[in-house]
Parts: sequence; C-alpha cells; structure tokens
Amino acid sequence: MSDLPAEIDTFIAELDTAVEAHMNWTRRILRCAVLHATPGEDVLDPMAHTLCHFGAWFMENRAQFEALDAPAARRVETVHQTMHDAIRSLCAQVMNGATGHPVDLDSFEQSQSELISLLANFKTLILSRAVRCDPLTELPLRYGIENDFALYQKEARRNRTLLYVVMIDVDHFKPINDTYGHLVGDMVLRHIASTLKQGLRSDEPLYRYGGEEFLWLLKCKSAEEARKSARRILASVGTTPVPIDNDETLRLTITLGLALAGEMEDLSSVIKRADQALYEGKQSGRNRYVIAEP
Repeated sequence: MSDLPAEIDTFIAELDTAVEAHMNWTRRILRCAVLHATPGEDVLDPMAHTLCHFGAWFMENRAQFEALDAPAARRVETVHQTMHDAIRSLCAQVMNGATGHPVDLDSFEQSQSELISLLANFKTLILSRAVRCDPLTELPLRYGIENDFALYQKEARRNRTLLYVVMIDVDHFKPINDTYGHLVGDMVLRHIASTLKQGLRSDEPLYRYGGEEFLWLLKCKSAEEARKSARRILASVGTTPVPIDNDETLRLTITLGLALAGEMEDLSSVIKRADQALYEGKQSGRNRYVIAEP
C-alpha cells in the first residue's frame, strides 16, 4: 500500500495511463507503415495532438504541470505536437503509396524520446515533492528548513533586518487525542495549520516539524514587530475554534518560543534556543510566547 497522499497516487496513476495510451497509439502507426492500413482519423487530423488520450489528459491537468515546472510543461506541449505532426506527415505519405521522408521519422523519434524523458522527470519531481510535504496539513516537512533558513539569514544580513525561528506547540494536544480520538486530533492539526497559514505573510515559511509542533521563520524589522506578530498568531488561533461532531467546538491555544538568529549562527543552535523558550512558555502556563535571551 502506498504511503503517498491519495491525490498524488491518483495523479501518478493517471499519468502512467496516459503515457501507456500513447505507446499503444504508436502501434497503430506501425501497422500503417507495414500494412498501409489507415491509422485512424484521430491520427490524421491536424489537431491530433489534442484528440489523443494523453493530449486531452495533459490539457486538463496543465495547471498542475505548470505549477511544478512551467518551462518544462510548455516543452511537453511543443514536443507532443511535433511528434503528432511528424507522424501525420509520415502516415499521409505511406497511405499515398510513397516512401516516408527520413526527416519526419527523425523528428518523430526525437520528439517521442524527449517527451518520455520530460514526463519521467515530472514523475520524479511529483514523487520527490510528495515525500517532502506532510499529507495531513499540506505543509512542508522539516527537510527544507536548513536551506530556507540559510537563504533568509543571508537576506537578513543584506537588508539589516531580523530573522526569528519560532517553535509552535499545540497546547494540551494529548488530552484531545485521548478524549476525542485521533480523527479529531488530525482535524485539530489541519485546523491549526490552516489558521497559522492564513495569519502569516506569504514569504514566511511554516513547516510541520513533528507531532503537534510547527516551525515558523519570522522576518521582521524589530523585536517589537516580532512580539506583535506572535501576539497576532496567538489571538488568531485562540479566536478560531474547531468545529467537531454534534455541533461541538474545541477552543485551542498554542505556545510559541522565539529565538533571534545570529548573523552567522547555525540553524540547530537557533532551534535549541527556540525550544528552550517554548519549554519556558509551557512551564509558565501555556497560551503565550517567550523570546529566548540572546
């Protein structure tokens, strides 16, 4: 059984099916070349690249390919049409009793090879991103934090701004799981992730760090701005209850530990200080933020 999210499993299966359909399509081309049998109007049509199974499926899902790699998505469209154009020309020549032009055959072979390569790369990219994304909350997992942290740290040095690592923990999460069950626990984590994302700027990454913990890279211009951001997030979660069964809602709180990253400090050191601040917040009553001492 696959550990991938259901929608990723489905998309990969559809991609494989569409590619297989195209490989089956090429068998009709072979019959045309050997037996001079018509390959079908969908092959001879000038818009054949939009009529085949793969072409129709690709256009339906083009936005997803664009989001992954826009230049490669456009290249898929181009080489797919080139392949169809070359085959249409070859089949027309054969059906007219002539010998096909080598240039058309070369075009077909090159475009088909490139198409298969492009689609294989897309499949690898989809699978790679899937294992780096938490299927429950749809947040990135911790794998990319170190690289993002280094980029943001460099940006902070360049712009003379501040970068905080913020550890976030859902208060009293174990009792929620014990009382309501893991399905409600999962619902709470999705709700928290959604609420946090809505409250953060688009250029402030949020990660599922593990269990009920999240990590936030907070960019700001001053310590007071960091405190305001922390208070805003606390209020956002505290005023957004989770609806559960039987018209019941759960009111949630979180605790935050903030650590200002030094200009040359490594990520593990900053996380350690943010964790300590989080622990202090938990010990002093939860539903609050604590800023680590430099």
